[in-house]
Amino acid sequence: MTDQILKLFIKNDSDPQDPAVRAAVGRLAGTAGILCNIFLTIGKLIVGIGVGSMSIVSDGVNNLSDAASSVITLLGFRLAMRPADKDHPFGHARYEYISGLAIAGLILLIGAELIKSSVYKIIKPKAPEITVIVFGVLIVSVLVKLWLSVFFRSLGKKINSQTLKASAADSRNDVITTISVLAGAILNYAFGVDLDGVIGLGVAVFIFISGIKIARDTVSPLLGQQADKELVDSITQLITTHDKVLGFHDLLIHDYGPGQRYASVHVELSAKEDPLVSHGAIDDIERKVLEKTNVHLVVHYDPVPENDDAGSQDKS
Repeated sequence: MTDQILKLFIKNDSDPQDPAVRAAVGRLAGTAGILCNIFLTIGKLIVGIGVGSMSIVSDGVNNLSDAASSVITLLGFRLAMRPADKDHPFGHARYEYISGLAIAGLILLIGAELIKSSVYKIIKPKAPEITVIVFGVLIVSVLVKLWLSVFFRSLGKKINSQTLKASAADSRNDVITTISVLAGAILNYAFGVDLDGVIGLGVAVFIFISGIKIARDTVSPLLGQQADKELVDSITQLITTHDKVLGFHDLLIHDYGPGQRYASVHVELSAKEDPLVSHGAIDDIERKVLEKTNVHLVVHYDPVPENDDAGSQDKS
């Protein structure tokens, strides 16, 4: 279903690392998130306030934070599209990581406020009025959030976006929390057991913990985390399979945001080789790495005697 939606709203979606495609996917995800979460927020707040349920109100406020997160997602992708300039020669793609961190911060803030409200409800309990409408709103919420989670996860994998993966995880958490609220409503309706404040507190704590995890995942690339092994192996293979390469060392990969990765490496070529031929080999390696991995590689030429491979990595 995700592929059909992409084809409907996005042209030339076959190149997920194209900045224009990434921006279009970000806009699509953000718009879907805003519309769905505003719809759920209105429904839950009306019902939650109407029946006096803190857990439903908490769930509705959480949806409101998700709508705000979608706005941040839209803004992050838009800012990430800004071209490189004098002060930012590697572009602005890290704005996407920053937007993910902002989403995590918003989730933490909402979680803290809901913890406070739920504790108050536990101290001064008041049994909510459970109706068929309550069950209907909660069931619809589970279905909508389940679809959003799958949708965001598919888009996140397609363009390798940490922001969309964070949004998918947040939507998945919402499914779990809404099911908890639904379970509490069923207990109240069937047995008269009032766990509204306790479930509201559980939902709030769950939201807060998920915010911490999302913050950790988005901070890591900003701090310069190690490139994933699959990417390192791909670049290594492209270097070592070139027939002019004797070895290589000091491969460094720098992440300036999705689609903006740069690398440098020392490649060893025969000292006996014509410099023009060696230069052509280097150009060939850089071009292939860019085409296959979308990494801008800069190769440092190390001329070495063919019988001296000290310090190099074996091609095998």
